[in-house]
Amino acid sequence: MALALPSSLSPSKVSAFKSCPLAFRFSVIDKLPEPPSPHAVKGTLVHRALELFYWSRDPGRRTRDDAIADLRQAWHDLADDPEMVALDLSEEEASAFLTDAEALVLRYFDVEEPDSVRPLGLELVLEADIGPVLLRGIIDRLEVTPSGDLFVTDYKTGRSPSQSYQQARLDGVQIYAYLCAQVLGRAPAKVQLLYLRDGVAITADISEQTLASVEKKTLAIWSAIERACQNDDFRPRPSALCGWCNFKAFCPAFGGDPAMARAAAGAGTIGL
Repeated sequence: MALALPSSLSPSKVSAFKSCPLAFRFSVIDKLPEPPSPHAVKGTLVHRALELFYWSRDPGRRTRDDAIADLRQAWHDLADDPEMVALDLSEEEASAFLTDAEALVLRYFDVEEPDSVRPLGLELVLEADIGPVLLRGIIDRLEVTPSGDLFVTDYKTGRSPSQSYQQARLDGVQIYAYLCAQVLGRAPAKVQLLYLRDGVAITADISEQTLASVEKKTLAIWSAIERACQNDDFRPRPSALCGWCNFKAFCPAFGGDPAMARAAAGAGTIGL
């Protein structure tokens, strides 16, 4: 039986399908519930802090103390967020969580000079139709450089990749460049990934060839998703990422049955 197609694609969904089609189905098609991830929640907290930092602070008022004050405000803003609440952190765990987030925010100052940044958009939502699919993305920061070029930045709170994996990690931020070209009528000259934990910046130039490649790859992924949905054929792709997967109990690579996941989802009885 054919499965319903997702309503849109995003860089995270593209990455999920490429990493493991079966996990993509569980998450995006079947919408199986997943426990909150401390790493993802911490990423949300740090992103919110940097958003506040740039919206509320003019050049000359972008100090480390200002950034920590904005992190504290972000912490307060997210106190009632369902994913934050679901973490159920003890007082000691919450203190360690916030301390690590502070270290990430402070390390940002080792990578960039914030007074030089002129943001045009923060957490900017862009979407455009590419053939049969709606492509959607949220850009952490879009700015204009002193030379008048657009520049896209994506913050990362995990470890930076080895050189052999850098291009794969750039794929997502290059989708943002494509969306800028489609929605704003102008592509950024460069994109960058800022890995705050390691203080590493990975930067890439954007060309017409880059944009054409993004479109070609995105349409190819969408075609593969269409075929998988039509044939109900999403296969597992075992890798080192399996250690962090929430769906191992339903994965045939680990002795599970994907049909049980759908049945459990329909009954509302999944316990991951």
